[in-house]
Formats: sequence, C-alpha cells, structure tokens
Amino acid sequence: MTDSQLTLDAAVDLTRTGDLWLFRGHSAADHAIRVLTNAPVNHVGMAVVLDDLPPLMWHAELGKGLMDVWTNSHHRGVQLHDLRAAVEQWTGRYEQQAWLRQLDLPVTREMEDAVLRTIARYDGTPFPATAKLVGRWARGRVRRPASIELTYCAEVVAATYQEMGLLDGERPTNYYDPGKFWSGDDLELLRGARLGSEIRVVT
Repeated sequence: MTDSQLTLDAAVDLTRTGDLWLFRGHSAADHAIRVLTNAPVNHVGMAVVLDDLPPLMWHAELGKGLMDVWTNSHHRGVQLHDLRAAVEQWTGRYEQQAWLRQLDLPVTREMEDAVLRTIARYDGTPFPATAKLVGRWARGRVRRPASIELTYCAEVVAATYQEMGLLDGERPTNYYDPGKFWSGDDLELLRGARLGSEIRVVT
C-alpha cells in the first residue's frame, strides 16, 4: 500500500479502460470474503472509458440500486455502471475504502472490442450467494473451471483481461479473487502490461 491519494474527481478524470478499482469494507460479508480468500480487499471492478461515453465501471455485485447502462435497467449481478456513481455508492452507502490501480499499456481498438464482447456476454449474469461464491473460488484454486451461469467480481475482471489478451487462459476465471488484483500478488500480465501501485481515492 502506498501513501498516494487522489480526490474522486481527479481519479475519475485520470482513469482509462483496463484500470482497476479495488474496495475494502467492514461488514460481516466483506470481512468473510477477505478471510476466506486471504485478501486485503473484497471487491474489484474495471474501468471502461470509450469514445464520448462517461467513465464506466464493469463489475458484479448483489445490489441493484444503480442503472446498468448496457441494458438501461436495474438488476443484480454483473453490471456496467457510471463509474462515479458506482464509487460513490461503494464508498458512501457501502462504507468502503477505494483504491485505483492504473494499467500501464495503451489499449488498442482491438482490445476495446474485446471488452465490449465480454460485456455483451456477461452483463446480467447473477451474482452467487456467499457459500456458492466460496465454492466457485475453491474449485478455481485447484484449476477446476466453473460454469458462467453465476459469476463474481474478480471473475468478471479476469474474464475481461483474458479477452483483452492481458491474462492467459491457463487458470480459469474462478481462480481469481479480488486480492489477486492487489499489488502484493503476482498477476503475470501479458503484452508487457503492468499495473501501478494502489492510489487511495478520497471521496
């Protein structure tokens, strides 16, 4: 963890497609996720910043309070949200601390197209209950893939990174937990990509 920090306005202005947003909360569910996965964070999402659209957050969650801009509807599970609204919800209503990790690699049009294909495939996929989430992750740790009828936040980011050519497919998406995207873990990115240190976002 670094001492670097940004205001939410500055972080939203700075973020680009492929950047990661990580969150840590204090609820019983947040704590359970971190204990079971031995991770410092309990949620991860990926920024999507395309053309003239506002910055967006691609992630999965249990809530349905925000509009999914892909389907123009409210639903649980995998969602594409206005990034600022998503961060404000996670830091406000959910009382979580947020960090930004920037992807150090130019994102090509081909990679952007891969992001859109992944959104089209996964958007609306239900978020698993805690017990099923842990079971999916545990199977992934022994390299056993899980079906895509359910998925959680780290799987969504891993699947998108795989489609972008940033992660290989040797590990199934359910191998990943939010902590795999924290700087203390070796993510083994491809294409010469790197992720910067965590920048704390102050709202």
